[in-house]
Amino acid sequence: MSSPSGIRIIGVGHHLPDIIEDNEQLCRNLEVTPEWIVEKTGIKRRYLAGPDETASGLALKAAQRALASASVGADGIDLVVACTFSADYTFPALSAKIHKDLGVKGGQIFDLQANCAGFVSGLTAASDRMAADPSVRNALVVGVELNSRYIDRANADSAIYHSDGAGAVVLGRDPGRGIIASSFHTDSSNYEAVRVRGGGSSFPVMGRSAPAETDVMELNGLATWKQAITHLPTVIRAACAKAEVDPKAVDFLVFHQANYNLIDYLVRKMGFDLSKTYTNVQEIGNTGAASVAIALSEAVERDLIAPDSLVVLAAVGAGFNFGASVWRWGPITASGEV
Repeated sequence: MSSPSGIRIIGVGHHLPDIIEDNEQLCRNLEVTPEWIVEKTGIKRRYLAGPDETASGLALKAAQRALASASVGADGIDLVVACTFSADYTFPALSAKIHKDLGVKGGQIFDLQANCAGFVSGLTAASDRMAADPSVRNALVVGVELNSRYIDRANADSAIYHSDGAGAVVLGRDPGRGIIASSFHTDSSNYEAVRVRGGGSSFPVMGRSAPAETDVMELNGLATWKQAITHLPTVIRAACAKAEVDPKAVDFLVFHQANYNLIDYLVRKMGFDLSKTYTNVQEIGNTGAASVAIALSEAVERDLIAPDSLVVLAAVGAGFNFGASVWRWGPITASGEV
């Protein structure tokens, strides 16, 4: 096995908004039944941000919990990475607002947009940055989405899946543990399958007469399923090969929480058992770039990941892009309310 980098996750945290929408409520506006949603996706309910809530607000609470979990103050953070496709503004970067609200001084910020694969991609980007520059003491990586702001609640193709929330981790240094290897793959042949066009430079806010559907999420579920079952196992195996790890030796996996049936299919296709993973999509829904971060934080809360375990994080994002990383886990104490 390749040696761990010494850059590991030392703190986790997450935050979900207060509004809960169950399938019965959602189906008042849809021509489907609650039972059909569960059969198709496994999802029973989802969390929705209130009208006064913001991506930066959710991110701040998750970040504060991750810092508390890591026992690191804002003055110990030298890099903030925000992984999202639903930031407060088109620009400036959401990471700058998180930096400001936390009270971080100096350092580097950037946003990373790889859709639902954003958090896995952001972790690798931040880890690489720390490996290249020893002066970066700790990094904060946040995944956050307000998907509900882009969803037509009367469109079953998207409304049954998507939810709001934030998750965060703090990366620190610990010789002998941490990230070992990552692998990424892109298949852009279905570029248009999942999209929000409105507000982009092709459909600018000012002076446009675009159809209403450009401002909401358009989603081809079948194309997403086919992409995921084709490429996610491949990218996981590639990351394990780089780490010189037999996939069967992996102790725990955390997947992007898009669809419970998809996770079940992938786990069994790879010869694993569901006991080797944790799912929350049934109770939370698909929180986009936040989903791996939230699931990871909840798994730590439940003591599901033992120190020195081999852990794989894996996700698929629109475009389509795929990412997986292999970690030698270290001890973490989950934070409570802050």
